[in-house]
Amino acid sequence: MLRVRRAALPDIPHIRDVMARVYTDMPGYSEDMLRGQMLKFPEGQLVAEYDGKVVGYCATFRISEPIALANHTWGEITGGGFAARHDPTGNILYGMEVAVDPALRGLRIGQRLYNERKNLCQKFGLKGIVFAGRLPGLARKLKDVGTVENYIELVQTRKIRDQVLSFQLRNGFEFLRALPDYIKSDKASLGYAALMMWKNPRWHEPITAPNMPSETKRIVRVACVQYQLRQVQSFEEFGRNVEYFVDVVADYKADFVLFPELYTLQLLSFMKERLTPEQSIAELTQFTEPYKNLMSQLAVRYNVNIIGGSHPSRQEDGDIHNVAYIFLRDGSIYTQEKIHPTPNEKYWWNIQGGNALSAIPTDCGPIGVLICYDCEFPELPRHLVDQGAQILFVPFCTDTREGYNRVRYCAAARAVENQVYVALAGNVGNLPNVNNLDIQYAQSCVLEPCDFGFARDGIAADTTPNTEMVAIADLRLDELDAARTAGTVRNLGDRRFDLYSVVWSEKT
Repeated sequence: MLRVRRAALPDIPHIRDVMARVYTDMPGYSEDMLRGQMLKFPEGQLVAEYDGKVVGYCATFRISEPIALANHTWGEITGGGFAARHDPTGNILYGMEVAVDPALRGLRIGQRLYNERKNLCQKFGLKGIVFAGRLPGLARKLKDVGTVENYIELVQTRKIRDQVLSFQLRNGFEFLRALPDYIKSDKASLGYAALMMWKNPRWHEPITAPNMPSETKRIVRVACVQYQLRQVQSFEEFGRNVEYFVDVVADYKADFVLFPELYTLQLLSFMKERLTPEQSIAELTQFTEPYKNLMSQLAVRYNVNIIGGSHPSRQEDGDIHNVAYIFLRDGSIYTQEKIHPTPNEKYWWNIQGGNALSAIPTDCGPIGVLICYDCEFPELPRHLVDQGAQILFVPFCTDTREGYNRVRYCAAARAVENQVYVALAGNVGNLPNVNNLDIQYAQSCVLEPCDFGFARDGIAADTTPNTEMVAIADLRLDELDAARTAGTVRNLGDRRFDLYSVVWSEKT
């Protein structure tokens, strides 16, 4: 049986397999790119499934007509493959990709994907579809035809055939012009692409709802726990302390609760022997599974998504990483390792850095987690936002005001440059019997882009320094969309994709 359905995150490995068979001479999409496409515009990503196996992929995003019709390269228009320029108010559906397993092309799977793309355009009431199609026969025939314009004209008049362009013309797409250097690595097309457009025949009719209702919650309540580290006598006592705050924020109907980095270090306070810093962290890893079970149960029981700060966890290779566990209220558990351990973490605790950074799908839209020091590297939040993250959660653990200010000022910059919400939560209090965790300084907060529609000073919620308390803020995701498309400045959309980009290695 053959069917076309919306793509889902578990499809990513199968889509990559298809792309590898289609583009044998060009690099394919990374997992993060495909995740970004799906999280930004879920309705626009489709897969063709034949007998239960993914055999085709179709990727689209929305963009304004002037940008779609201007000269561009593939990297510029797609934001480096992430669909980073997706504009929820755009009146054009841009066709980023259609790929079908070469072994199954006789089944007209590509035709079905093109038809579904047209249906999608009409469903959203958009003016039309624009894309730049490959010209895979150009390199073979350029010597005979002379110029790319002659080649396209001969294809249009059916005097010669191009595998891609001929198919697109049969599907009602109008050729606009040739784009040079669209994909320089496309040797068969000599880097050229044909800019094509399909005009929605219903565009002239009154359109009352050009933007379909979102499937995710558009007002999100976030709670940041400024947590006091205190001596506990058992894991059960630690669990009761944590549950208190989960219960409180659930009473306030919070969608997310954020705990600080390494707040599980208070579990060391009931150890009988005084351990060295490295021994302490190694000892703490024994609580990983009990901690995960506790927090997942709390997330489900209290119906709140929990960003569980971070907890040292031993990996399969024996290394210890600083890991944030994300417990969703549907029972799902995600992880995000700290990419950049601080010099002290590396020296005293022998903590190693992770290699992967992924946006996380939730019932309130995609989010990202950056553990403390990671927030001070602008490439990381940009990579998460390219994947669709609208809220960044930053659990932190700082001992001095200077250290705290580094995190806060960088978080404020991340909110502005990515036009995104950033929530911070840190520890307060002291643990005298725990090595290398002597004093704490924190002022937890929720930060916003600095523009109309947000708080005047870019602070949605704040706390009193060094006092155990909770900061709660309502985050309006529609305001982010408005700022990105019609704000006083448009930092995210105004990036020069023709000059620079963040390229993430798939190191594992």
